[in-house]
Amino acid sequence: MSPARVHLSRFWSTDRSLTVFLILLLVIVFVLHPLGDLGFLNRLWIGLVFSFLLVSGVAAVAQSRAMLTLATGLSLLALLSIWAEHVAPRHSLSVLRAASVLACLGLLAWVVLRRVFQAGPITMDRVQGSLAVYLLLGLMWTSAYSLVLLHDPDAFQPAIPAMAAALQPKLVYFSFVTLTTTGYGDFTPVNPVARALSNLESLVGQLYPVVLIARLVAMELQFRDK
Repeated sequence: MSPARVHLSRFWSTDRSLTVFLILLLVIVFVLHPLGDLGFLNRLWIGLVFSFLLVSGVAAVAQSRAMLTLATGLSLLALLSIWAEHVAPRHSLSVLRAASVLACLGLLAWVVLRRVFQAGPITMDRVQGSLAVYLLLGLMWTSAYSLVLLHDPDAFQPAIPAMAAALQPKLVYFSFVTLTTTGYGDFTPVNPVARALSNLESLVGQLYPVVLIARLVAMELQFRDK
């Protein structure tokens, strides 16, 4: 293994990588998607940054061969479907993209959460990692809403064209409005599955910070008592 690869692997195995993860997610959610929705940014750039997010996620789980194999397979499937859909948009590719991205984000959220809760002092990097998981949850529900919308184009009112370029930014917006229980009401789920997903997301959005804070405080107190 080359020195550069060893150094990169070591970096992604440290808590500092959680901060990089958070920065990538913040850029995707709060910069790239709004710019894409306004037409100032080509979807290609969003795909590039998201691809880097997936690749970095694979690097983060490189310690386990089985996990590395699973993460690599999911990431490759997600990347191929993202770029294939960009080159030749098709309904089947959109479904594959949404499903593979959902699975990949779920795996990344689980890996990052394990890193946050591993034994040791609660550092700022770990706190930032827990915030990254919160953003990953919002993106996971975005993919879930995409699957519902691809199956039922009238799942939301006002209707969002399932193949429109603005689909993803609008679903990201709706997902985080639901996750934070802001609920502006400009988009309303009318499909039963979409309603169930939005209810579950709002519940997770309220419970996650409470459970997270309690767990982190307990871990810090336990570490100090040693």
